[in-house]
Amino acid sequence: MTTARYVYWRDGNQWLGYFEEFPDYLTQGESLEDLQDHLKDLYRDLTSGEIPGVRRVAELSVP
Repeated sequence: MTTARYVYWRDGNQWLGYFEEFPDYLTQGESLEDLQDHLKDLYRDLTSGEIPGVRRVAELSVP
């Protein structure tokens, strides 16, 4: 099983969130559980190669 860190918050009646690795791709849900379901679908879409030009965040060690 893969794990992925995500950022989330509540805005009024909606829960919003995105993956740290993919900060440009936001999703929402009516509850935290609904948001997590949407995040799982989004992650699958973003990592499948079906969406062209997906921007990611990475970390690089430099001397």
